[in-house]
Amino acid sequence: MQRARATSQHPSGRGLLPLVVASLAAVAATACRSEDAASSDHLVAHLTPDTMRATRIRPGIGYRYVWSPGGPWAVHILDVDLSRCEIGFAVRSPRPEANGRGAARKRVTELFREAGPHGIAAVNGDFFTPEGLPLGTEIAGGVVRTVRGRPAFAWQPGHTPWIGAPTRSSDSTLVVGWPVRLGEPDGRTEVVSGFPEMLDAGSRVGELGGRTHEGFAAGRHPRTAVGFNPASQRLWLVVVDGRRRGYSAGMSLPELAGLFEALGATEALNLDGGGSSVMVIGGRTVSRPSDPEGENPVANALVLYEDETLCQMPPPQ
Repeated sequence: MQRARATSQHPSGRGLLPLVVASLAAVAATACRSEDAASSDHLVAHLTPDTMRATRIRPGIGYRYVWSPGGPWAVHILDVDLSRCEIGFAVRSPRPEANGRGAARKRVTELFREAGPHGIAAVNGDFFTPEGLPLGTEIAGGVVRTVRGRPAFAWQPGHTPWIGAPTRSSDSTLVVGWPVRLGEPDGRTEVVSGFPEMLDAGSRVGELGGRTHEGFAAGRHPRTAVGFNPASQRLWLVVVDGRRRGYSAGMSLPELAGLFEALGATEALNLDGGGSSVMVIGGRTVSRPSDPEGENPVANALVLYEDETLCQMPPPQ
């Protein structure tokens, strides 16, 4: 795999990167694919990094850390091969009730641990109210917890992921790329929302909120996002550290969309950012949350996991 020049001179503060790489390398299988090399080439051309390090976590799942002085930017990327039937996604939240009562917030590391032994990694999910309720649609294990019109990421075993705005086809059915019956959990569908949708069928969506949400869209902030390419069957979870002077400024939404374009994504959704942005691998925080107290409690998390039983599930109807 081609890598940019590795150096220990970037201002990484606590020296997190060597610890992360050493920890992950202990359990990593080192296999490279031609797609990895091509993606790295595009990423290097886009960010011109000073440091770029990669490790294979599991077959079909890789982690890359990129540091570029141009922002400066510190970027954490999980690269997922969607063709592997044992790889799945789960939405975890502190709210066990389908009606959303008992709203609370938890750190992503806590939600990751609660996901069980199959968990591999996690990022923060949706924006949320002061009470801890997600602003968009949330479905976990097929249980519809909230329904909103904001854009969302949806997944179920055997189905290509979907990004778009959930719609109702009737009083009893919600469509998120496929129909989900309200009050009849299918045990398969997982949905987490964000804002805005950045890429759709390879094109940028609108002006990414620049005029109506200038500070949010045009300003550089910590960011979390998910994107994928249905043709190549690859998905990326990305966290960009921010608000850390000299280390990482964060990205604007156009810059974040450009990053996903460089990775090869044709569909992409911005998730909650700012102090909520965090990436956890194997229960360990690999990104650098922007708040002095560290990781913030959030409304939900998107968990990446591996489970062989997914390969035995019948195809979606």
